[in-house]
Amino acid sequence: MRQQGWLRILAFLAFSWVAFLLVTVKLVRQQDGTDTDSSQRLAKALHELDKLHKSNAELNALVLDLNDNPRIDNKKILLTYLQNSKGNQLINPSEEYELLRRRIFSNTKELWYYMNSELQSLNKEVVGDGAKHVGKIKKIVGEHYRSLLKDIANLAEVDGHSSWRIQENKDLSNLIQERLKHLQNPSDCSKARKLVCDLNKGCGYGCQLHHVVYCFIVAYATERTLILRSKGWRYSKGGWQDVFLPLSDTCLLPNGETTNRWPGHKNTQVITLPIIDSINPRPPFLPLALPEDLVPRLNVLHGDPVVWWIGQFLKYMLRPQPATSNKLDEYAKKVKFQKPIVGVHIRRTDKVGTEAAFHKLEEYMVHVELYYKHKELSDKIIKKRVYLATDEPKLFSEAKDKYPDYEIIGDVDISKTASISKRYSDQSLSGIITDIHFLSLSDYLVCTFSSQVICYRLKKL
Repeated sequence: MRQQGWLRILAFLAFSWVAFLLVTVKLVRQQDGTDTDSSQRLAKALHELDKLHKSNAELNALVLDLNDNPRIDNKKILLTYLQNSKGNQLINPSEEYELLRRRIFSNTKELWYYMNSELQSLNKEVVGDGAKHVGKIKKIVGEHYRSLLKDIANLAEVDGHSSWRIQENKDLSNLIQERLKHLQNPSDCSKARKLVCDLNKGCGYGCQLHHVVYCFIVAYATERTLILRSKGWRYSKGGWQDVFLPLSDTCLLPNGETTNRWPGHKNTQVITLPIIDSINPRPPFLPLALPEDLVPRLNVLHGDPVVWWIGQFLKYMLRPQPATSNKLDEYAKKVKFQKPIVGVHIRRTDKVGTEAAFHKLEEYMVHVELYYKHKELSDKIIKKRVYLATDEPKLFSEAKDKYPDYEIIGDVDISKTASISKRYSDQSLSGIITDIHFLSLSDYLVCTFSSQVICYRLKKL
C-alpha cells in the first residue's frame, strides 16, 4: 500500500509537469515571435520551465528514495523541501492587511504614550506608598508594552510576506533610480528640456538639501533634466561635485534656445526655478504629493510613503565621490562603528530660542534606553552604543559622565566645526556629511524635526 501511495504521488508530479509544459508552449505559440516582447516572454518561460524541471527532478529523486526507504527521517526531508519551495514564492499581501498591521503597531505606541504620560502626572500628585504603587504599575505596563511591540514586529517576520517586502522595496527603489538616471542623462543635451536650480539658498546644509529635492521633484514631474548651479557654494567653493557625484553624466550646462522663469511654457527649453517659498503658481506635485502610478504599490509597502519618496531623490543626489567614500570608511574604522547602535542628534546653538526649544540630554536618552530594553527581549546586548552628533561639544563629556554603561561614539572635532563661526567651510561640510551618514546607518534614531539634516528620510530607504 505504501509503495502504491508513493507511485501515485510520482504520477501526479509527472502529470503536473506535462500539463505545465503544454500550457507554456500554447501561450508562447499564441504570441508573435517576431517582436521583442515575445522574445522576452519566451526567454522567461523557458527559464521558468528549466527551474520547474530541476525541481521536478529533485522531487522525483526524493519520492523514489522514500519508496525504497520509507523512514520518518526521509519524510521529514520531503516535507522540508516542499516547505522551502513554497517559501521561495513571494506572496503579495493585501493593502488592507498591511494597513491594519501598521495601524495596530501605531495605536499600541500611542496607547503607551498616553498611559505613560498620565502615570507620570499621577506620580507627581501622590506621595508615600501611593507613589511607589504608581511606579510599580508603570513598570509592569511598560514590560507588557515592550512585549506586545515585539510580538507585532515578529508578526511581520512570520506572516509569509517578509521576503516580498524586501524585494518590493528593492524593485521600487531600482525603478525610481532608473527613472532619475534616464531623466538626468538625455541622449542630446543640446535639445533636452531643462530646469535650472541654484543650490545657494540662504540657509543651512539640511535646508539646502531639501531645496534641491524640491527642484528635483519639479524636474521629475515636468520631465525636465535638472541643472544644479553650485559653483561658489557657501559650504564648498568648488561646488556640489567636490563631494558628491554630478547629477548627470551627460548634461550639466543650462544652455538652450529659449529660456524663461517659472512657470514658463511647455515648449520653453530652459526654465529657472525659484525657491519654494516664492514659487507662483504652486504646482500640484509638491510634497506631500506622490506619483499616481506608484501610489498603489507604495501604500502597501510603506507606512510613510512620502518619506520613502523623498528619500529616493536623496539616494540619487548623495552618491559620494570616491574621496568622500574613502573618508567615510576611514572614519568608521577610527570610531569603531558597529551595531547595535542608536543615533542621537542634538541641535543647539542658533536653533534654540529661535526655531526650537531646549531639550536636555536626558530627554533623548529616555528613548535610547527604551530601545535597548525592547531589543533585550530578543537579543543579548553585549554593549549599548550611542552615535552622538551635535553642534554642542560639551555634550560628549556630559553623556559619558551621566551614562557610563553606554559607549558614546562620535567626534568632538566635528561638533566644533558646526559652530556658527566655522559652519560654512570645507571642514564643516565634511563633518556634517559624516554625521548624517552614520546617523542614517544607526539601528534607531532619536532626534527632533527642528533640524533638517534628513537622516530620518535616509533611514526610510
